[in-house]
Amino acid sequence: MPGLFSQIQAGKVWDFHGGIHPPTRKQQTSQKPIAVMPLPDRLYLPLRQHIGVAGQILVHVGERVLKGQPLTAADNSMAVPVHAPTSGTVLSIEPHTSPHPSALPELTLVLAPDGLDEWRARAPLNLVNCDKMALLSRIQDSGIAGMGGAGFPTHLKTGVSQPVDYLIINAVECEPYISADDLLMQEAATTIVKGIDILCHLLEPKAVLIGIEDDKPIAYAAMQAACSQREHYYVRAVPTKYPSGGEKQLIQLLTNKEVPNGRRPIDIGIVMQNVGTAFAVAQAVLDDHPLISRIVTVAGDTLSQPQNVLALLGTPVSALLDACGFAAEPQQRVIMGGPMMGFTLPDLSVPVVKTTNCILAPTAAELPAAQQEMDCIRCSACADACPASLLPQQLLWYSKAKDSDKLKQYNLADCIECGACAYVCPSEIPLVQYYRVAKADIREQQREALKAEQAKARFEARNARLELEKQQRLERNQQLAAARQQQQQQSGGNNAVAEALARIKAKQAQSAVADQPSAADIQAEREQKKQQAREYQQQKAQADTAGAGADTGTAAAGDSKAAAVAAALARAKAKKAQQQATPFSEHADSKQADAAPTDTAQAADNSAASVTATPVQTPAAADPRKAAIAAAIARAKAKQQPQSAATEQEAPVTAATEQLTEAAADPRKAAIAAAIARAKARKQADSENS
Repeated sequence: MPGLFSQIQAGKVWDFHGGIHPPTRKQQTSQKPIAVMPLPDRLYLPLRQHIGVAGQILVHVGERVLKGQPLTAADNSMAVPVHAPTSGTVLSIEPHTSPHPSALPELTLVLAPDGLDEWRARAPLNLVNCDKMALLSRIQDSGIAGMGGAGFPTHLKTGVSQPVDYLIINAVECEPYISADDLLMQEAATTIVKGIDILCHLLEPKAVLIGIEDDKPIAYAAMQAACSQREHYYVRAVPTKYPSGGEKQLIQLLTNKEVPNGRRPIDIGIVMQNVGTAFAVAQAVLDDHPLISRIVTVAGDTLSQPQNVLALLGTPVSALLDACGFAAEPQQRVIMGGPMMGFTLPDLSVPVVKTTNCILAPTAAELPAAQQEMDCIRCSACADACPASLLPQQLLWYSKAKDSDKLKQYNLADCIECGACAYVCPSEIPLVQYYRVAKADIREQQREALKAEQAKARFEARNARLELEKQQRLERNQQLAAARQQQQQQSGGNNAVAEALARIKAKQAQSAVADQPSAADIQAEREQKKQQAREYQQQKAQADTAGAGADTGTAAAGDSKAAAVAAALARAKAKKAQQQATPFSEHADSKQADAAPTDTAQAADNSAASVTATPVQTPAAADPRKAAIAAAIARAKAKQQPQSAATEQEAPVTAATEQLTEAAADPRKAAIAAAIARAKARKQADSENS
């Protein structure tokens, strides 16, 4: 059995699963030459016209630009710049309706042509002495992206490092109405072959396969003639069948190879480029002509002159239609792209971009609008027509259910959105629309999952960094502590200071412990307060009993007696407080407690004896000394006739009592109070004697 390359050389062409045969309707445009569009009043240039990201804006509003001047810079590998299609002035940079099924506004540069069509300076490259990096840079700087509809940056596709077996040039153009590539091959086959030469210089493939549908005989002959001098350039006619222009389908037709699920053609040694892309590469390298225009098929029964036109990028669709004699119908639909994969435009101000290959303005009878969706009858016609061997019915159910896992399991990503399933569906179900929505949801979920993973990675990196910093601080502190300890060991002065500080802290701790009262001190203080309360009650009762039989005397004598009694009481209580505040031992405490009442009683007895020689007998005669003291106090109070005199007599006693109360807490204060009371008593006695 001959090998694959031998079969390819022999001209063998294979087939793929499914496919349909809709009416081609190409004759009304494929037999006419390419027309040149007149210069429109305004050009609307979206800053992103490819798969990737927009470049950085290089111009500002009001600036005059030249034809071919870059308006954005390719500051990213997934970015290709946009160039001025003609000379003019930048009017604004603002959002404008995008050429996309969503019709969402995108940032767009509005250019007003000045009619001069003045070029910038150009510098063509010499392919003989030009290296690959210079070629790739020129392709990127010229803004070239895939012109077959996908819009993938060409410099990435041609800058692969894997070995390439076959370079396939896609010139099939299988969708009805569209004949832009057909006319391009008819009129510029030589330039296309030069572009293929440049691609071969970059990729170094074993063979070049050019696929053209068998309903394009003029284009096929032109390409055969242009490639006649090239070795291993093979032009192959493939059967007219939709969608034979799909990437995976054309690979299977020409090489009998299938791209695995989830893989790319480069993984099996194949790179595919559109014929329009090869033409743009030749212009960029050989003429320094960036991608500023393209051929667009303008067709439909509402046009008086349907034809292929060379339109500048940014030309509004309305200008294209007017140039072809557009006569709108009520509820007129205008479609960008073919009838199978195109989308209806929201308004006619949408501009032509790099991936625009067709504008359709059909009548309602020519291309009827979609009817009301009905229930699936499970006829399996969609599965028979699917070129990717998928199960459209199951994909429809899971798309409605938003079951992402099942959609991935049934390989929704392999759907090329060709519309063959919807074309054959008897229930008028817009299957492709459901698949597009499901794909968008899956992409959004993947983006959110990627953001979550990135956020998690940043969080974990932050925690790791903080933990590392913590460990580093601990290590530094340990090193500093070890260094200080080593220094202290080397110098003894530091040890002495540390020992002194330790002794001071120990003394402070002992003082704090000594200042705290013990349980015995607290109990003794409580007993003292109880004894004072009992004595006060007894004195009050004795004073009340002795008041009735008290003798009268002079006011002066009562004052001296009261002062003497107060002085005696102060001395007694001061001694008692001093003895209780400074205990030396349990034996000393007991002796002081026994001696205190005796001294107090003796002082009171002596004071009473000096005042009078006639004792007063009271019912509380259990303690004659206390009774004598109480009788003396009673007599003193009874003799106080005027209120003013009584106040003066009680003042020393009250002061003495307050001093005794304060002295109970401090023995030194008690001693001072007693001395003051004795001095006052002597002074008053001296004044009375005089």
